[in-house]
Amino acid sequence: MPLVSIIMPTYNRRELLSEAIGSVLNQTYENFQLVIVDDGSTDGTKDMIKEYRDPRIKYIFQKNRGVSGARNRGVFESSGEYVSFLDSDDLWKRDKLKIQTDLMNNKNDIFISYTDEIWMRKGIRVNPMNKHKKYSGWIFEKCLSLCIVSPSSVMMRRELFNDIGLFDESLPVCEDYDMWLRISSQYPVFLIDKKLIIKRGGHPGQLSKRSWGNDIYRVKALLKILKDDHLSQNYRKKAREELIKKCRILANGYFKRGKIKKGNQYINLIEKHNQS
Repeated sequence: MPLVSIIMPTYNRRELLSEAIGSVLNQTYENFQLVIVDDGSTDGTKDMIKEYRDPRIKYIFQKNRGVSGARNRGVFESSGEYVSFLDSDDLWKRDKLKIQTDLMNNKNDIFISYTDEIWMRKGIRVNPMNKHKKYSGWIFEKCLSLCIVSPSSVMMRRELFNDIGLFDESLPVCEDYDMWLRISSQYPVFLIDKKLIIKRGGHPGQLSKRSWGNDIYRVKALLKILKDDHLSQNYRKKAREELIKKCRILANGYFKRGKIKKGNQYINLIEKHNQS
């Protein structure tokens, strides 16, 4: 039974965190280490963690570095053959680790897998839109528009980080979008078509609640991937098309807000990549 390292970043989510921890300790697959990286919480998270006596839990406190910095610290501080992530506002179904670990053990050519998910918003189950549909295999083109892979659903082999690198700490949001672009451009991503995680949205600390401006960071991720020498010509073409699309949305948004200089920056990007 391989050891699975579960990386759980958290910041001022004491109540949600305790439920997330409970969903890990309730797993039917028991050979795991749970690395909780407290990214500077001030809400008593540290005192709450002290109540747990499970030796599989490792608690780390650090000054606030953002979710990418917390995840990266967790990867460094962990030792499992497989690495999974669980955001502190999400939950796992009881068989999540077992189903995913069994798959990874039996399929040596799978370096990363993810699962389907249940969406809850303010305690009410909601249906995802068609644009959030999950795909399996070479999913790079499906990842360009928006992030279809939830970090809380992922399990990956540790050696993948040696090839792809860690989360980009310069991105305050869309860091997962950037990571899955880098991975899916070089590796197939296997979908376990079962709803094994519960995503809880609508709470005040949810990062993805931010505005249309999140495309700013998706553009940065696309500019990065376009500089990658490993990117195939077809993927490069698709990434450039998506970049132009998102730049146009941002330019129009800035112009409507009277921010002409900002809007022109994205117009210049469009012109540059239209000529590439």
